[in-house]
Amino acid sequence: MVLYDNHNHSQFSFDGKRTSVEDSARAAAEHGLGGICFSDHCDFYVPPMKASFENLAPEYFDVAAQQAEIERVQKALGDSIRVLKGIEIGMYRDCRTEIRKVMVENSFDQVIASVHYIEETDPYYGGYYDGKDWKEAYGNYLRTILEEMKWLEDFDIMGHYDYIVRYAPYPELSIRYRDFSDIFDEMFRFLIHEGKALEINTKSYEGYRGRTVGLDRNVLIRYREMGGEIISLGSDSHEPSRVGAGFMHHAELLKHLGFRWTAHYEKRRLVQMPLI
Repeated sequence: MVLYDNHNHSQFSFDGKRTSVEDSARAAAEHGLGGICFSDHCDFYVPPMKASFENLAPEYFDVAAQQAEIERVQKALGDSIRVLKGIEIGMYRDCRTEIRKVMVENSFDQVIASVHYIEETDPYYGGYYDGKDWKEAYGNYLRTILEEMKWLEDFDIMGHYDYIVRYAPYPELSIRYRDFSDIFDEMFRFLIHEGKALEINTKSYEGYRGRTVGLDRNVLIRYREMGGEIISLGSDSHEPSRVGAGFMHHAELLKHLGFRWTAHYEKRRLVQMPLI
């Protein structure tokens, strides 16, 4: 089977300094992937709590420079790998004007819509969870994704819906369909109607600080029951060694659950690759 890694970061992301477009693209080719997309971070809001730790300005990148480098690397690598131009939009209500502007002014192969910051906090540093139980924290995050992606509309892939579990302090290590069935069903109706992809972000299922997040298969089962077929695989890599991490395991899981394809986008048009 031919797999594409649709979620990678390079030197153009604030947290991508451990790699480059060329190094990660070469790693993708060596791993036998059909393609790699660089979806560098574009967050127009940085929570004060994070800025105080890292002294960061808004985390958006030089689109023209990134795309010129991707074109150079594609030429250097030739037909051995497809190298695609992407962006990961960090959805945040107060930044809708800036988000719309970057989308209007640029062209990409793929656009991932994600939520990284919520309620003026960065979950990585923990403040979001204060005063909340697990169900409130996870449910509020899902509702925020739903609200913001319905507003944005102009995207291809809904990114890491269970990102919020990675850094949580709770014993609940999965966002289960049964606990949030109404929100998931509304998400899936929107994605299916609009022809957008649900992402399996394999970084979520690697150990972190003694926690290993679990993927609830019932999320995927329900998505397929409702008619969902468009699944994107993303490693969320920030270094070459993680490109394509966990892909064969998750591709086999998708086949087992009855999915026939994985998806990526080229010039914003859906391309589906058979799981054979």
